[in-house]
Amino acid sequence: MGEMLRRTAVSTNVQERLDFSCGLLDAAGVLVVNAPHIPVHLGALGLCVRTLRRAVAMGPGDVVVTNHPAFGGSHLPDVTVVTPVYEEADGGALLGHVASRAHHAEIGGSRPGSMPPAARRLSEEGVVIPPFLLLRAGEPRWEPMRRLLLSGPHPTRAVEENLADLRAAVAANHRGAEALRGLARQHGREVVGRYMEALAARAEERLEAALARLPAGRYAAVERLDDGAEIRVAIAIAGRRAVIDFAGSAGVHPGNLNAPPAVVRSAVLYVLRLLTPEPLPLNEGLLRPVEIRVPPGMLDPPFPTDADDCPAVVGGNVETSQRVVDTLLKALGLAAGSQGTMNNVLFGNDRFGYYETVCGGAGAGPGFPGASAVHTHMTNTRITDPEILEHRYPVRLERFAIRAGSGGAGRFPGGDGAVRELTFLAPMSLSLLTQHRVERPYGLAGGAPGAPGRQRLVRAGGEVVELPSVAGAEVGPGDRLILETPGGGGWGEPEALLPPAAAAPPTAPGPPRSTG
Repeated sequence: MGEMLRRTAVSTNVQERLDFSCGLLDAAGVLVVNAPHIPVHLGALGLCVRTLRRAVAMGPGDVVVTNHPAFGGSHLPDVTVVTPVYEEADGGALLGHVASRAHHAEIGGSRPGSMPPAARRLSEEGVVIPPFLLLRAGEPRWEPMRRLLLSGPHPTRAVEENLADLRAAVAANHRGAEALRGLARQHGREVVGRYMEALAARAEERLEAALARLPAGRYAAVERLDDGAEIRVAIAIAGRRAVIDFAGSAGVHPGNLNAPPAVVRSAVLYVLRLLTPEPLPLNEGLLRPVEIRVPPGMLDPPFPTDADDCPAVVGGNVETSQRVVDTLLKALGLAAGSQGTMNNVLFGNDRFGYYETVCGGAGAGPGFPGASAVHTHMTNTRITDPEILEHRYPVRLERFAIRAGSGGAGRFPGGDGAVRELTFLAPMSLSLLTQHRVERPYGLAGGAPGAPGRQRLVRAGGEVVELPSVAGAEVGPGDRLILETPGGGGWGEPEALLPPAAAAPPTAPGPPRSTG
């Protein structure tokens, strides 16, 4: 599925940056297996499909599209395409579902790139697609989709690219549906269903075993966004069960850092997967031994019918998700903080929007240093090749290098961040959505925190403008963006501070200690 989507899409964001994900779900809409794509996409697919099943009667030959966060979406640029898979193309028993989610680098909004930093309402972030039957009984509905993409207060600036990438997603789903039908024809529907359940049961059993190895008790942590909004978590572990409670986290964010429930669920699923030592897909069986409690607020905002009344969410998917993972890892003591941001850079004009996320430092852990200049946790995309970037867009890449010394010191040091410099060659709008420009990625067990990120514009005339975590600016020819991404936190006191006996190589780490 994923290769079909990549090869048939036309956008830079899908073809080059690989900002998409594909998954297979069972007849009830539970995530079973996935390609090795993007965790923040994959963990949300189950909730999205189940919500769509309640909203739309999906029959043979139907394909449903949405980007609405109230229906399991993450943010508006991530458009999800869901296809129910029946035994035969025109009917029979429901075997399961296939789904793909791809980031559209331009889908409207008040600024090019569809991730406006100053957004306060969902309607400002782009075209909202409620559950929409793109194919009904095999008959395509491309013209109504075109009209929808060109509607509203902030229509898309790249409708042909949107439609082309949607066609690629439909083709990818068709490939997945045919493969699932082929399995059912070869082995029988009941056998396929039995193996789907067996995968979920295996994931459940492996997580139960991992929880049982941890001391019973309460594990808690607090992390803060750069504006002070708190993410609080308490994990209560008793035997083979756990309750993950985000009580005390911030209320609805006034800006765009609200995370829909599907995003929080993705972050939890990802961290639970890290607890299991064997290679398992992001299967929702991992969630069976766990109760997730999320109070209304930044991590569970309200979504009224009117998009004008919904809070903005575009940064919640890319930034708050990373900080939720940080907080969970901190509570469990699994690793020091990684860069904790996707360093979202967007620029464009009334004809196009370009989007990239930039690597940074990974946090160190018990027995390993952090990697330098990599994507971590909820993201897993490529950077656009310099030749393609400069050929297709009016920018020049001046520098892309490791930010030496930005990782936190420790017995195992944190990974270094990156430096990326872009010179703009035409007038356009620039948007930045980042975190860890004020707060620093935490160290653990005596390790030092990583260096915070920094971003600034050097105007063509020489003026230097420091930019905050969430920022927008108008740029012109000769203006240069210098982006410095955060380093990861270190683990353990640096060896220079330890007595000789303590500097010996560590034994295999034991489980984290409970707080009660």
